[in-house]
Amino acid sequence: MEGTTVLTIAIPVLVALGALVLFTTSRRRDTGAALSREARKRDRSPSPFLEDDQAGAVSGREVELAAARAGRGPGTDIEPVRPSAPVAYVPPDPEFIGVTRRQFFNRSIIAMFGLGLSGFGAACLAFLWPTLKGGFGGTITVGKLEDILSEATTAREPFYVSEGRFYLNPFPSSAISTAQSVYSDAVLPGIEQGVIALYQKCPHLGCRVPWCDTSQWFECGCHGSQYNRVGEKKGGPAPRGMDMFPVSVAGGTVSVDTGLVIQGVPIGTNSTGQEAEGPHCVSGGSH
Repeated sequence: MEGTTVLTIAIPVLVALGALVLFTTSRRRDTGAALSREARKRDRSPSPFLEDDQAGAVSGREVELAAARAGRGPGTDIEPVRPSAPVAYVPPDPEFIGVTRRQFFNRSIIAMFGLGLSGFGAACLAFLWPTLKGGFGGTITVGKLEDILSEATTAREPFYVSEGRFYLNPFPSSAISTAQSVYSDAVLPGIEQGVIALYQKCPHLGCRVPWCDTSQWFECGCHGSQYNRVGEKKGGPAPRGMDMFPVSVAGGTVSVDTGLVIQGVPIGTNSTGQEAEGPHCVSGGSH
């Protein structure tokens, strides 16, 4: 089982357990069981500031409980005789008038903890929820193959798809036979259609690799790694060529699966024979 799946299951369980603990605590608040032993002891003990003859005075907790009990039942005072009949006594709702200051703060704290845990759990679930359709991590429909190749050839630069974090570049038909013995089977269908999808992240340390218009190479500005038009390494510290995504063409429409990253080809691969066509944008490479 993958780590993401385990976390997706574990987080709701932890949130549910936290909610159960909060609910149990809130049920015990009226009985005083939620208070610590030390708090209950201090509440029952007389105040150290009272005089010795007042040491037997009742505590604030006892006064609160006595007031709550008195409010739950009818009074003992005699109703005076009046011209009209007295209205029948209706005891007030204990939940309405029986909330002490301590209970109010306890309930407020428990409510805030509950809201905080709920928000944290929802944020974790949203972060870990897999991308089922569209966006990076899913399959992205780019457009018509003919339009993509035409635009990349005319502009002399890759067709960049920001949503999927990849470049689409033409793959020369003359290099397809060489590529079939080097490239992964997952990317060959796209190469045979004349297009390759290159992940923008440098295999060295993860910087985004920009396109250099003058050299017609990809050149990483972080540490000087250089790659030719189809992502094969030409210089710098990168351990391999640029990573790739599988490309499929159906009905002339290009789709790229960004959920599967294919490692770049080994160092020394040069299927197209393309060399730098002008000055480098980043120094430090070799070719």
